[in-house]
Amino acid sequence: MAKPRSSSSAPSEGATLFESVPPSPAVLASRPLPDRLRPASLGEVIGQEHLLGEGGPLRRIADGEAPRSMIFWGPPGTGKTTVARLMAKGAGAHFEQISAIFSGVADLRKVFDAAKDRQRFGQGTILFVDEIHRFNRSQQDSFLPFVEDGTIILIGATTENPSFELNGALLSRAKVLVFRRLTDENIGQLLARAESVLGKTLPLTADARAALIGMADGDGRTALNLTEDVFAIGRDPSQHIDAPELTEIVQRRAPLYDKNRDGHYDLISALHKAVRGSDPDAALYWFCRMIDGGEAPLYLARRMVRMAVEDIGLADHNALVQAIAAKDAYDFLGSPEGELALAQCVVYLATAPKSNAAYKAYGAAMRYAKESGSLPPPKHILNAPTKLMKSEGYGAGYVYDHETDEGVSGQNYFPDGLERAEFYRPRGRGYEVRIEERLRAWAEIRRDVARRGGR
Repeated sequence: MAKPRSSSSAPSEGATLFESVPPSPAVLASRPLPDRLRPASLGEVIGQEHLLGEGGPLRRIADGEAPRSMIFWGPPGTGKTTVARLMAKGAGAHFEQISAIFSGVADLRKVFDAAKDRQRFGQGTILFVDEIHRFNRSQQDSFLPFVEDGTIILIGATTENPSFELNGALLSRAKVLVFRRLTDENIGQLLARAESVLGKTLPLTADARAALIGMADGDGRTALNLTEDVFAIGRDPSQHIDAPELTEIVQRRAPLYDKNRDGHYDLISALHKAVRGSDPDAALYWFCRMIDGGEAPLYLARRMVRMAVEDIGLADHNALVQAIAAKDAYDFLGSPEGELALAQCVVYLATAPKSNAAYKAYGAAMRYAKESGSLPPPKHILNAPTKLMKSEGYGAGYVYDHETDEGVSGQNYFPDGLERAEFYRPRGRGYEVRIEERLRAWAEIRRDVARRGGR
């Protein structure tokens, strides 16, 4: 990419990356609060210390390292767009912003053509693509030649895992930087900055201020929008708003949760792991996070059935019964009463003894079945409804288990010539303690039969 030339919009000589000339007070007053407080220098960026702090990848660019194509991955309101703008200003490059939601191939072609024209005159282009994961594979491929020849420096922003959503070819040409959700302390700093810029204090009790920070859910833009909502009511600063009134004034934003993307899979994974880890409190927390985010309760019911058979199994043979009962209770009651049955099941599963012995046995048996081919069952355990089948030895020597003293004959049920395998190995937890005792006794019977030369 050609060295960017200076322009009237570039910072003055001596300015470093992430520094720019602040807008006039008149212009500031007419803009939304998040835009008014948009950082104009590296020192004003709140959060992302791992990227912007000393030695961080963006700090190195500020110190003179040439900018390169990057993918900014992180939740909304964490500064992805702002940092990209500051990169362009610091480099004296033209900043072009598009959204993958509203742009197509024709729009991209115009952007690339314009970038080529600027390149001929010595000015580079930083192309910021918001929601880049929304572009399909072919559209993502269209960036490759222009990234490779330096026509553009691509900065893609995504809230989804780039490993799953972006082409490998594009990822190999861009450095992925992870933006973290803002901490409560970061949000508090934003509120303090807003109060300083506006010259007034939020009329909130301590509990209400904490509630507002919680409502922001790590999103700086949301925090400032909520702040603007509070100031807009014109409340006398001496009459503080408490937490319940704040909720009525601003309404709580929907939690950050997309039922079809990363948030969905991350939270169900957290719920499953908490149940497996026998932590009912954490399991209930993740269950409620998903319900609060609008997850379909029956999806959660299906997953609990899976947990019952995968992680509890026969250690508590009632776990599957409880999971199915919770699903039926939800079907019968509907919302919101039905969610209580599901929550009760979450607690039951989390507090049940755990064993994945049956789950592992299934996988091992499936592998053995595939490896052993199409061997027939041994003839002694097959029925012989015809004379021909009897003459061929079908059913010959079969021992009816119920007629033995122990109720177990100990005969072979694997194909002739196939080595006996042990798939199910109880964990010695819960009900599997009793199962393990039975299996040991039955194994001894089989050994006795084998020593006597029986089937």
